[in-house]
Amino acid sequence: MDTNNFVGGSWLQARYGVNLVMPLTVLSRIGGRRTTQEVGGIRTETFVEGMRPDSDLRGHLTFHLKHEVLHLELLARLFEKIEVAELGAWIEHEPNGQYARRAGFLYEWLTGCELKIQAEVGGGYVEVIDGQKLVAASEGRSLPIRKWRIRDNLPGTPHFCPIVRKTNDVVLAMALDIQGLLRDLNSEFGEDVLMRSAVWMTLRESRSSFSIEGEADQADRIQRFADVVARRIGQGSLPLSQAVLAKLQSEILGPLTTLQHMGIRQSPVFVGEAIRYQEVVHYVAPPSEDLELMLGGLMTFLDRTQGQSSVMRSAVAAFGFVYIHPLADGNGRVHRFLINDVLRRDKAVDDPMILPVSSLIDRDPSERRAYDQILDEISRPLMAELSGSYIFEPTQTIYPDGIASNFNFRGNEIGRSCWRYLDLTSHVLYLADVVERTICEDMREESRYLRSHAQARQAIKDVLEMPDTQIDRVIRSALVNQGRLSGVLTKEIPLLARPGAWDSIVRAIDSAFDRL
Repeated sequence: MDTNNFVGGSWLQARYGVNLVMPLTVLSRIGGRRTTQEVGGIRTETFVEGMRPDSDLRGHLTFHLKHEVLHLELLARLFEKIEVAELGAWIEHEPNGQYARRAGFLYEWLTGCELKIQAEVGGGYVEVIDGQKLVAASEGRSLPIRKWRIRDNLPGTPHFCPIVRKTNDVVLAMALDIQGLLRDLNSEFGEDVLMRSAVWMTLRESRSSFSIEGEADQADRIQRFADVVARRIGQGSLPLSQAVLAKLQSEILGPLTTLQHMGIRQSPVFVGEAIRYQEVVHYVAPPSEDLELMLGGLMTFLDRTQGQSSVMRSAVAAFGFVYIHPLADGNGRVHRFLINDVLRRDKAVDDPMILPVSSLIDRDPSERRAYDQILDEISRPLMAELSGSYIFEPTQTIYPDGIASNFNFRGNEIGRSCWRYLDLTSHVLYLADVVERTICEDMREESRYLRSHAQARQAIKDVLEMPDTQIDRVIRSALVNQGRLSGVLTKEIPLLARPGAWDSIVRAIDSAFDRL
């Protein structure tokens, strides 16, 4: 793209030397005719010469606010570089102009600094962001700001306000009818089968959540987490405050932990791995002094978007939490816990149903890669910007929460605008796909198995009366051994060796499981 023809956000980024972690998703230029092209999620808009704005802050910021998708990270970094007097002069010149007023409000909101304007601001109240382009506060939850005659419909706070762009794909994903999909399952298999599968789904979700973290063999911890999920999903206050988080973390980790402090960490943290005794950093989390305010911003998002798409809200809650990374241990499990927690609170999934989303994520290597790739949407560009901003010291520092670490990070000012204004658009698309396939594939398959299993049980009882636990072993043995009677099973249940008995049982099982 010819840099002389940059307009809007692209011009502002180039003119003021703004380095962005998350790239602009709309690039505007001046060309021969009006066109729109999209490649790799980046939309290039070409406008005719008559649309070229004045070559100053006012002209191009107005263009960005009017024609493009608001980019909070761009504005946060831009406002650190501009001459505030230039912004003030614009507002003094157009005190009734909606774009001048929006710019003034956003400057104060993003920087925390007051703009002193002599002119009397007027004009009708306008909303800060375009709810057709971005997820905004729900109707009735905007805050009137009298100074700027603005309705603050931003969904979060200056300390944490994730962005979800309403692309065509996202609008479709946000419309996912989870209740309708579950009703279809209920119609196909019956409420009894779905309710009996709820316990299995909870345990499977717990086991898969541990497997994602490479701890699939931790039987006691898996059962403990399953119990926590069953008891805590959708109950009490959101687990985003110090007190509630500390309680949830304590229950998840159990008594055998070296952590001295539960809840919001007071130490630095990074996500990485040791390769040949060399630490490799994949993601650096926000500093501990920002965490409480960031979690408050996430709570505000969930409060101000009430009534909107549950899959969108659960994606923002879960992925917002994992990027904030507020705990010294257990962030991944709470991150996946929050998916079902928000769905339950929104009544998209009824008690005691749990969607085993972790099971689908952990299904095979390709699913794991897709999960890792969605986390990389933020971590990879962030770490590229943070290169050289951290070192591992030769000695460790003991932090107030008892954590000992030699990780020395000096990139908070580089990362802060990214951490605060995450673009989670692709994360909403990802989770909507995972939730839909969890219901339509994994849960349908399990419901089909449970129905067949119940039918097989009843048919076996018609051949030979025995307890359900014994019948279950018979079914498992017949399926595993492809219809052959094992010597171990014969010793346990000699009656199975009677002429015709085993053949009748195998036919009953094959019929129930559609294997004939």
